[in-house]
Amino acid sequence: MQTTPTMIGAYGPWAASLSGDEPAAFSFRRDEWTDVDAWRSAARARFRERVASPSVGGASEITVHSRYEYDGLEVEELSWQLAYGPRTEAILLKPAGATGKLPGIVALHDHGGNKYFGKRKITRTDDAHQPLMAQQPLMAQHPMMADHQSRYYGGHGWANEVAKRGYVVLVHDAFAFASRRVRLADMPDFLRNGLTDENPEQQENIDAYNRWAGTHEDLMAKSLFSAGTTWPGVFLAEDIAALDVLCARPDVDPERVGCGGLSGGGLRTVHLAGADDRIRAAVCVGMMTTWRDYLLHKCHTHTWMCYTPLLPNELDYPEILGLRTPLPTLVLNNIEDPLFTMPEMERADRILSEVYAKAGASDRYRCSFYPGGHKFDAPMQAEAFAWLDGWLK
Repeated sequence: MQTTPTMIGAYGPWAASLSGDEPAAFSFRRDEWTDVDAWRSAARARFRERVASPSVGGASEITVHSRYEYDGLEVEELSWQLAYGPRTEAILLKPAGATGKLPGIVALHDHGGNKYFGKRKITRTDDAHQPLMAQQPLMAQHPMMADHQSRYYGGHGWANEVAKRGYVVLVHDAFAFASRRVRLADMPDFLRNGLTDENPEQQENIDAYNRWAGTHEDLMAKSLFSAGTTWPGVFLAEDIAALDVLCARPDVDPERVGCGGLSGGGLRTVHLAGADDRIRAAVCVGMMTTWRDYLLHKCHTHTWMCYTPLLPNELDYPEILGLRTPLPTLVLNNIEDPLFTMPEMERADRILSEVYAKAGASDRYRCSFYPGGHKFDAPMQAEAFAWLDGWLK
């Protein structure tokens, strides 16, 4: 394993030694934890305390703005209001003509250094079909999203592809992305860098917004810490609200719901699936390593959205996902992923394997490694969808 710290110089070994090599205080791998239910209850309570999710008030004023068919799917464009900020916009996909209750998926979009887009990163919709309701459906796929899906998803809108297999799939904008993004008009002049919200769909304006938003993540994180919460905590609260929306639908079987996502969507999968047992099957893609990896080797490749103060003393990063033990969990990694080191991805796999083995549930955990860089391509999607089918159908 790489031992020379890449970001914090001579302080790296000292910082890494603070938690040491022994399992953290709430790790199920510790000898004192023998009952999986008692451990999960205590560890989840501490996890929820650390992420300090704010109250979002639940999703209210749920509105379906348009409904139409596209590529064999019924598409709904909907939104809801949380206790703060602009309305959360979402896309719901299900097989056209489907009847009865179907299994559901909360599909979590990535970060990708692109906060202007959210739900459109992993979906495909079209404006060629007449909507069944009064308002216009979403625009046809933006060229930037065609490029995004080609680069990271094998040219697919993976939410559409899994919906075609018989699922109701909900894709919502995460905090600080797309409909939930920070509007330039709400910022003081000295922070805008001369930018405005005019002509937002133009690529040059999107690029400028994303550069601006990327350089202000530290301000957002500082503000959230000062407010007594964390970025993972806000993600978790809003993703649980979306899960509430999905589970409450009459066309969804709330006992057969899963979630998954790549990168930032994998991060959100770790937290949502670790915290909420309504997620009966989970798929974390391209976002599984250890706090040691973040600390010593790869902090420069990651967003401020990853971090929860003090939590590394109590749970290693993979053990957040392990809070769902013994519920089914699939992790998909890429061998040449530049965001992580291979030794720490392998160590994360060993940690989760040990947690599931101790719980007597080794058959409910799997980790696969694929060649290539940071992605969720067609072969990985095939394994993920088969895993979801096996546990939810």
